[in-house]
Amino acid sequence: MAVARRKASELSYETFLREYVEANVPVVVEGAGAMFPATQQWTPEFFKSRFGSKQVNISYGEKMTFSAFIDAVIASREDAPGPYMYRLFIGPHLPELLPYLEPQNPYSFPRRLASPLMPSRWKRPDGYLKLLIGGTGGRFPVLHYDGENAHAAITEIYGDKEFILYSPDDSPNLYPKQDMPNQSRVGDPQHPDLERFPLFAHATQHHTVLHPGDMVFVPARWWHAARVLSPSVSICQNMYDASNWRGFVDEICRDTEGLGGLKRFAKKTYMSGLGALLSALERAPGRGRERPVGVAALVARLAPIRSTDVADSSSWSMRDWT
Repeated sequence: MAVARRKASELSYETFLREYVEANVPVVVEGAGAMFPATQQWTPEFFKSRFGSKQVNISYGEKMTFSAFIDAVIASREDAPGPYMYRLFIGPHLPELLPYLEPQNPYSFPRRLASPLMPSRWKRPDGYLKLLIGGTGGRFPVLHYDGENAHAAITEIYGDKEFILYSPDDSPNLYPKQDMPNQSRVGDPQHPDLERFPLFAHATQHHTVLHPGDMVFVPARWWHAARVLSPSVSICQNMYDASNWRGFVDEICRDTEGLGGLKRFAKKTYMSGLGALLSALERAPGRGRERPVGVAALVARLAPIRSTDVADSSSWSMRDWT
């Protein structure tokens, strides 16, 4: 099945929230990232020339200089794919790149992650902004859904990338790992071993290709994987709001290491109460204004639901994230 596609020029933010975020339905928003200076300037060569000698995280436990990494990206082929970068967080690792992503993509605004009411452990006004780079044939190493019940938004900056998605309803057909239930044991979903994983044949694949400026919204618990069709640069962000908050609270409070049952109950009660408060603030009168004033402005700062609710961009440029 093809993932639905909508043009940013014809899709209001309110419609996006109602028909896709709240309904937990994926969509590609064409032109969502067209305003980024990055779409005009970021190429593999840009990163090699600007950051060539810098050691950067490529994957878990793997580091390379940007120069060596970009050389491998350019040399990557379908029959000999090169490395795929998916562990570089722009805020703490390369904050110099943030100005290239302003003004922010409204459809990928982190929402509750940008609230000053969010506990510091999860407060990330950039939405855990990651840089994703790969060459032809490169791919994310595992079919998965994002942890902690997060929604994800991936915006293509340069090149073309194929995305496949599977509904949460298909989870029994995707053979989740016992120790990491958000990852599938099926190695390559495009060429699965149906003798080992026969139920996978019953899963319905949702498919799309991202071009520069396109953004795919991946709802919470939707399985997904990506394959690079040409040298590609993209960014990924996470978001939380009322639509996925309950699952977020359940995950962060389940079997928390070092917490007894009473402490775990207290933590869940607190986070559930915070969610109710944020939901009330997000529904407050005046939230529809582009530039809220008075009490509405205070409410917007406490529970920002779009980039225009944030008084300034200082929080976007924090450098002390871990």
